[in-house]
Amino acid sequence: MSSSSTRILLADDHALVRRGLRLILDAEPDLTVVAEASDGAEAVQIVAASTGASSSGTASSGGLDLAILDIAMPRMTGIQAAREISRRAPGIRILMLSMYDNEQYFFESLKAGASGYVLKSVADRDLLEACRAAMRGEPFLYPGAITALIRDYLQRSRQGDRLPDTILTPREEEIVKLIAEGNSSKEIAETLVISIKTVDRHRANILQKLGMRDRLDLTRYAIRAGLVEP
Repeated sequence: MSSSSTRILLADDHALVRRGLRLILDAEPDLTVVAEASDGAEAVQIVAASTGASSSGTASSGGLDLAILDIAMPRMTGIQAAREISRRAPGIRILMLSMYDNEQYFFESLKAGASGYVLKSVADRDLLEACRAAMRGEPFLYPGAITALIRDYLQRSRQGDRLPDTILTPREEEIVKLIAEGNSSKEIAETLVISIKTVDRHRANILQKLGMRDRLDLTRYAIRAGLVEP
């Protein structure tokens, strides 16, 4: 790895996908995968470890320059991880990977701090360009995303409104995701290492905040918010 090589964290829950993407990236002299994660929570842990010695909150000399995050991952999605990474280490650039040409995922990715959105179906063509654009401080958007962005801008301009910010805390989003994936209160409590009573309290607060009634409503919300795949 050369001293000027971009140091990359690659997060995807499929080992075969990570291996294929790593081969593409490591073949380039200016790009090097230095860490891999199998879910969003692990990606955040790796970033925290790489920036722990830095008082400025940005990547230290031994840290990371770029995080490439799959959107659909267990435990914590790429979008949730992107929010955490943006908060903990604003100096690390973020790219999102997705199987889906989905406007909601795209807009949530931008709100979470990502500078690019790459479709997995054309990653072999677009990923290298996206990495280099991100490191230059430029956005990378596939053609469909550009169309969506323009359409959204025109619509909001006509209506004079904007996309609402999320009203749930990161822990509440985590619980909504687990509920939508079909986990019971007991299973959620075990996954998050909290009591069943705490899970039920969170669930009640979430339903009240969102004005919803049951698991079905929460599952629909989770799909719209990009927390789980449709």
